[in-house]
Amino acid sequence: MKQYKIGYTTGVFDLFHIGHLNILKKAKEQCDYLIVGVSTDELVMKYKNKLPVIPFQERMEIVEGIKYVDAVVPQVDRDKFMAWKHLQFDAMFVGDDWKGKPLFVQVERQFAEVGVDIVYFPYTPGVSTTLVKEKVRM
Repeated sequence: MKQYKIGYTTGVFDLFHIGHLNILKKAKEQCDYLIVGVSTDELVMKYKNKLPVIPFQERMEIVEGIKYVDAVVPQVDRDKFMAWKHLQFDAMFVGDDWKGKPLFVQVERQFAEVGVDIVYFPYTPGVSTTLVKEKVRM
């Protein structure tokens, strides 16, 4: 397993669950310093057309409280290359459910040009914010 100096991952982190914790823990195992981008409510509205259940500031505080996280930043857009220009991370950690999606095919090309790795982690089966919401509605 390759070790990185600075790692980066992003997410909405709404209704925090074990899948969220798994990606943060696995990311921290592979880097000295983990930066986490938390999607703003405005960004989530743009691409999901709905607001998260937990407000942005509270989601930021929840993620800041996780022992694997060294820094939390707002994710105001989905441009991962612009995030890299600002944060200068060595690796980005992502769930493998994003592998092959147009957003990450482009990011992989851009990151390859500047020597940044994308590390895909297996998606935690049987859990997602959508599933949590469905269980609560039952």
